[in-house]
Amino acid sequence: MSDQTIETTGQEERPTWPAVTKGFRCRCPNCGKGKLLHSYLKVNDTCSNCGQELFHHRADDGPAYLTILLVGHLMAPSMHVAFVQFRPEPLTLFAIFAIGCLALSLYLLPRLKGVIIAYQWARRMHGFGTAN
Repeated sequence: MSDQTIETTGQEERPTWPAVTKGFRCRCPNCGKGKLLHSYLKVNDTCSNCGQELFHHRADDGPAYLTILLVGHLMAPSMHVAFVQFRPEPLTLFAIFAIGCLALSLYLLPRLKGVIIAYQWARRMHGFGTAN
């Protein structure tokens, strides 16, 4: 068995919630001014404002899973309420909610990627602890 503790003494505190809100706005979790993403989902290697290295992220499939989870939990009850209250034609209901799901997914995906990257930065995961 090996000791896998991480030495964090001497490192300044990185508050999680401010970083996560900056990530949701697709801004650098360190300064909140530089852009986190370019080309919709590609992460910048460094922040253009403060120089923070951002290439350490390991967002992978996390943003997609969170997007599906949130969109499903928002749209399913909405569809039920719309069907019970208004009784639209099935094709109308399908068209409205298909467009709604697509729009909400496209809106949330880059923001949730920013949230995951900012959380990793705040918790010093995957190399973010050794960078400036």
